[in-house]
Amino acid sequence: MSGRRRFLQQFGATAGAFSVHSLFNQLHASEISSANHLVRDMSATKVAAQEDYWSVIQQAYTVNPNIINLNNGGVSPSPRVVQEAVDRYNKLANEGPSYFMWEVLDQGREPLREKLAELAGCNKEEIVINRNATESLNTIIFGLDLKTGDEVIGCKLDYPNHMNAWRQRALRDGIVYKQLSFNFPIENDEEIVAAYEKAITPKTKVIHITHVINWVGQIMPVKKISAMGHKHGLQVVCDGAHSFGLLDFKIPDLGCDYFATSLHKFLSAPIGSGMMWIKQEHISKIWPLLGNGDPRSTNIRKFETLGTRSFPIEQGIGEAINFQLAIGSKRKEERVRYLKNYWAEQVINTPKVSIKTSLKAPYSCAICGVQIEGMSPADLGRTLFSKYKIHTVAIEYESVKCVRVTPHVYTRLPELDKFARAIKEIAATVK
Repeated sequence: MSGRRRFLQQFGATAGAFSVHSLFNQLHASEISSANHLVRDMSATKVAAQEDYWSVIQQAYTVNPNIINLNNGGVSPSPRVVQEAVDRYNKLANEGPSYFMWEVLDQGREPLREKLAELAGCNKEEIVINRNATESLNTIIFGLDLKTGDEVIGCKLDYPNHMNAWRQRALRDGIVYKQLSFNFPIENDEEIVAAYEKAITPKTKVIHITHVINWVGQIMPVKKISAMGHKHGLQVVCDGAHSFGLLDFKIPDLGCDYFATSLHKFLSAPIGSGMMWIKQEHISKIWPLLGNGDPRSTNIRKFETLGTRSFPIEQGIGEAINFQLAIGSKRKEERVRYLKNYWAEQVINTPKVSIKTSLKAPYSCAICGVQIEGMSPADLGRTLFSKYKIHTVAIEYESVKCVRVTPHVYTRLPELDKFARAIKEIAATVK
């Protein structure tokens, strides 16, 4: 009886992030609910500056106090509840992998799909759970039926993995991959839309658009580009790696045909988790990246034939969704934008310092680039870490030369104050 009872207790613990027994309900629901109650009548913009509220959120993270991590654009840490969920599922799986993985944890994918669809504002039959945006976009890029001479329009500041996938299709299949150049920041949607439209020819079939440019944080007008592209009979692929879980939107509202994201960025899901969305009418047209018994099926699950995968990571996504919903997408977006502007406005008028990102809400949120005249991004990045223990990422790519700075909801104002002081001090030493 004790063995049976223990099994049932374990099964109850893994019955789902969306049950009353979820780890989120055990660890955070009460305190976040109380914090939400105190700001219930405030707008999201006003809540963004309420430090007492955000201190509750900050305490849910386990970040290293010895460094200031301002590279959340690469990968974000998970809150403690997500880490503990992955640990719990991993321990359970290892008690009998072939049973607990396939017979227990695997049953959690459909509830997870439903919750992701709810967060994304779409049909659950359009959602694929995978490992990252690169896997999703490779699936789409290599899965589209394109022939020699067909043209694809992208941008030179799209993500390298996805540009390389298009280049491989050009080498293998003879498609024509055209890339636009932009000098960001641009605070004019119509200028961007016009550039894509000008590149269209009778042979153009696809536009590839990055929702948030990872190098400098420019928010691209995906909805307007999608509408323009559809007017010309084109399909639109959207890379949402840096937008989902950060910006407050629903995927169908973007108007694109395909969408990909990495959930381990701003959603703070387990590292190595991603999501792909394909508009239902296109599912049968896309070949799976990995072989499937019915590759022309209309069933979105044909893209999940990955073989053995990390079930603990997959199921940990559920607790990240709980955490996201407790805060609220709009509050989160406004808070992270507030943090970005908080430090940028402190240094923007400093001699030799230039900001490479718009500070206006429609055009940026979390990511912001900063440059010091006379100092390479690599040297600036090294100095920030060696002298101040501030972790950023140095970028020298195409027309972009800056240090990319990306706070998250766990980032504290004193940390950003220290960063701003560091930029001013470093700039003062440059001849």
